[in-house]
Amino acid sequence: MTRIIRETPTDATETSRIGDFLRFAGQRRGSAFTGWDDLHAWSVTDIEDFWETVWDYFGVISHSPYDTVLRERIMPHAQWFPGTTLNYAEHSLGTPEQADDIAVTAVSQTREEVTLTFAQLRAEVARVRSGLLDMGVGPGDRVVGYLPNQPEALVAFLATASIGAIWASCAPEFGTQSVIDRFAQIEPTVLFAIPGYQFGAKPIDRSVEVAEIVAALPTLTHVVTVDYGDFAVDEATRELIAADRVAAAPDYRGLGTASAELEFDPVPFDHPLVILFSSGTTGKPKAIVHSHGGILLETLKNHGLHFDLGPGSTFCWFSTTAWMMWNALVGGLVVGSAIVMIDGNPNYPDSKELWRIAARTKATLMGMAPGAIMAARREGFSPTEEFDLSAVEQFGVAGAPLPAEGYEWIQEQFGPGVLLNVGSGGTDVCTGILQASPLTPVYAGMMSDTSLGFAATAFDADGNDVRDELGELVITEPVPSMP
Repeated sequence: MTRIIRETPTDATETSRIGDFLRFAGQRRGSAFTGWDDLHAWSVTDIEDFWETVWDYFGVISHSPYDTVLRERIMPHAQWFPGTTLNYAEHSLGTPEQADDIAVTAVSQTREEVTLTFAQLRAEVARVRSGLLDMGVGPGDRVVGYLPNQPEALVAFLATASIGAIWASCAPEFGTQSVIDRFAQIEPTVLFAIPGYQFGAKPIDRSVEVAEIVAALPTLTHVVTVDYGDFAVDEATRELIAADRVAAAPDYRGLGTASAELEFDPVPFDHPLVILFSSGTTGKPKAIVHSHGGILLETLKNHGLHFDLGPGSTFCWFSTTAWMMWNALVGGLVVGSAIVMIDGNPNYPDSKELWRIAARTKATLMGMAPGAIMAARREGFSPTEEFDLSAVEQFGVAGAPLPAEGYEWIQEQFGPGVLLNVGSGGTDVCTGILQASPLTPVYAGMMSDTSLGFAATAFDADGNDVRDELGELVITEPVPSMP
């Protein structure tokens, strides 16, 4: 029998955001929810009411009203909130009260640590937005980044989104062909790129790769180079990159107008926000398009209710710009949380580095891959004895299965006051399909439940709903965050 390693705290409904949502939703429908099971059942049966309640609870900023919540329960091509217009970026830059709060702490092995307040982040997004407009970027155009997990990638993404253009990114550790296989499919007009980076003790030049990528993308009109630490673009490299075809855009620091006003172009709920890519294990990577409204609403629900993030939180999860977890990480800003962006070798100068960063940044939610957890356990290392991790309230795990002994080790390290949230999701929904919440118990070796709003089950090869046997994970009702 599977062992419960953490019971739901008796005060969970009073101390968590999901508890507040439970009361809000109960008052709205005229009858109180009894707890998680009742709330979850409602979320996957009365899906229109659930997602409208999420919309209202978090106060989605819309510029025109919606006609209905869901046109028809079909998959694919479900139409959510038709008639409304909004913009994801407008929700990602804090409230006026947060202007002086830290929005981003960026840790890098290529340069010194960088911090940005929400006010500084807004100003940077406004500046880069103005530069993109100067280049002629408009709604529906594709803007891509060959960038590390640092503020420049975040700013370029939000500036792109603010215009209604579409963002996609690859991590700079990707080789030339891997990048071309992805970007060539979507015909971008603007590329942001770094000329190199530091991975642990090893400097890695990427100027030749950038030039090769530019040469292979005939739709590019501008390349914005991003100096990164000691990796700067000299004139010879700039000429190599431009190849007499791409307009000579200013480098990142010179892009746009510093005094530009920040505006947001309202777009329909299903207007494309970002293009993610499959792994490419069965052929060329497949482009997966996610919408402004879908990612926004799912992030509000996931980060606000499952992750319990909000103003005053700090979200720290190692990722590169090539993984859907990067979108999840920057989504912390949507609920008003600060985020920690990490670039470099996560095991440099030693395997304790991610724990060290989480302690230094006072992360309230830290996330890690199962391999790193099991390695720390094998080493006999106790992170909570070596580092001050007292700010951690939730520990997230994703990317691969975590063995039962890994569950037990984390819970022993942090004690019952910290929720272990082991999840499973995917690029196709850009979120977690299975995971815990502050209202669910934690079982060793098992994920607690399906996420709110996800009517997920297992099917056998004949399409039958099965339990306690091998099956395919299937979502049986539409959710806003679908391609």
